[in-house]
Amino acid sequence: MEKLTKGYPRHLAWHETLEMHELVAFQSAQLVAFKKKLPMVKDPALRALYGETIQCVENNIRELLQYYPHAPKPGYSRDDHEFTAVESIQLLGFAKTAVRYYAIAITETATPQLRETLHKQLNILIALHAKAFYFMYERSYYPSYNLEQLLANDVKVAHLALSL
Repeated sequence: MEKLTKGYPRHLAWHETLEMHELVAFQSAQLVAFKKKLPMVKDPALRALYGETIQCVENNIRELLQYYPHAPKPGYSRDDHEFTAVESIQLLGFAKTAVRYYAIAITETATPQLRETLHKQLNILIALHAKAFYFMYERSYYPSYNLEQLLANDVKVAHLALSL
């Protein structure tokens, strides 16, 4: 990506930058998980599907990373610390996605007992999300108040996932 569209600002908007961050962080964590799991997949068709998924996600990440220089400003040893960051991103992504799915499921539920069960489970997942977020925030894996550092972390994790 050379330039942004003529006639528009020379940078991305804040809201789209944050959405891009969510996509890169989520896909990078999933890519690490897919690559770790691939050697254990025995079924040839499923293994091929995993391979196709890995290629798809790698391409998605590479394409999105091209937009990072146009964000409102980001600036990179592979060790246990980096994998802890990736694994915590996966946990946070799971919790966030589960909260969304539960919220949607509740709106589709007619049976009061099921609605009550889903509501209870949703509250547990919201608490799990908070724990995962604060775990990451305290270790600077998710510096939510520092967009530059947040995006730099995305780039670091994405490069780690692509290099596996």
